[in-house]
Amino acid sequence: MAAKYGVENPVPPWKTSLDGLCDALDHAACDADIPSFKERRDEEDVLSATVYSSLPYPESQLVSLAHSLVARGVIDDAELEQRLATIRARLEA
Repeated sequence: MAAKYGVENPVPPWKTSLDGLCDALDHAACDADIPSFKERRDEEDVLSATVYSSLPYPESQLVSLAHSLVARGVIDDAELEQRLATIRARLEA
């Protein structure tokens, strides 16, 4: 896809934030049902190979993480939707 659109750096700018979020989750110490590193990666692998197999990497990683966090009740659909709307508004401003 990067070659198709003439993108020289195929890693999207949000990938760094995603990696940071994953690192923070790996070290989280709270009462929420935060998956361990192994659980998160195992879930990501399964979801990326099945439900989100049509998405390229790293988009599949991002969507798989969101899926897992919603399924565990760490964030709900409404809150995720609101946060995405806030980010979209900021990007379009």
